[in-house]
Amino acid sequence: MTAVAVDGLRKNYGSHEVLHGIDFTVAQGEIFALLGPNGAGKTTALEILEGFRHRDGGRVEVLGLDPGSASDARELREQVGLVLQDIAVEPYLTVRETLARNAGYYRVPRDVDAVAELVGLHDKRTAKVKDLSGGQKRRLDLALGVVGNPRLLFLDEPTTGFDPSARHTAWQVVRDLRDSGTTIVLTTHYMDEVQALADSVAVLADGRLVESGTPATLGGRDGARARISFVLPPGTTTAELPLPVREATAHASAADRLVTAEVSEPTAALHTLTAWAVHRGAELGRLTVERPSLEEAYLDLTRSFEEEPSQRAPRTRGRRKIRSRS
Repeated sequence: MTAVAVDGLRKNYGSHEVLHGIDFTVAQGEIFALLGPNGAGKTTALEILEGFRHRDGGRVEVLGLDPGSASDARELREQVGLVLQDIAVEPYLTVRETLARNAGYYRVPRDVDAVAELVGLHDKRTAKVKDLSGGQKRRLDLALGVVGNPRLLFLDEPTTGFDPSARHTAWQVVRDLRDSGTTIVLTTHYMDEVQALADSVAVLADGRLVESGTPATLGGRDGARARISFVLPPGTTTAELPLPVREATAHASAADRLVTAEVSEPTAALHTLTAWAVHRGAELGRLTVERPSLEEAYLDLTRSFEEEPSQRAPRTRGRRKIRSRS
């Protein structure tokens, strides 16, 4: 089942084309991350999906509806939640009053107190919005996005301003929403957030779809050579390492003797290495095995566009800001 279908989506601002016929789909009940550097076209694409901006070409369906159709607009709004970068709310209303007001715009909203509990604001229900911290206001933004019990939730940089503990709490909220059947479209610049949450990913650069897949396969991560890192034991040199030359390239930092070997078969290489260390009675300090990170894969995919300014679409819009519905 498909929640979002985008086929050949194009958008122009004057003579400048900012979306060059992009295609992607979002399955129902998954967390989908739309990634890209600033100016890549993410905001434009999302505003088209949300019904705030008209497209100039291509087909778009959101929950089976056309977000560009005036006749579908009301039905779509009742099924979609938005958590944008800034949501203006009345500063002198309490948290509960703010949530209750927004809940009244929907046919079958979530329970207001349950939503406050869900986002960690249960103890702040009677506090005025103006008295909330930055992180608490961002939690309120998330609460406003889910109080209408949406089938599809758009999350734009949802954990900006959160401390590490609050980020992990918010991630669990997002997972719980996904597990309850809500489809989520996420944008973020935090690759650890993508790794923690996303079921599938698409990367935009210069208004073009660079690659799509899962966090594990993006940029060929699943087939890339693994890195085995460890501290070279005292009294040994890299020449003594048992890793075959054809399978590994090793280099050591003179400062801390940290060695990194890149191997195509990490299980076999690690077995050989640890057997060698045990035989010598040596300890391999700080031993780790890892594939290239998601951030490295993302940077590799987008670097060519960042290094060639003439190919990049100029940033045409700033941060989005909306007011609570009234």
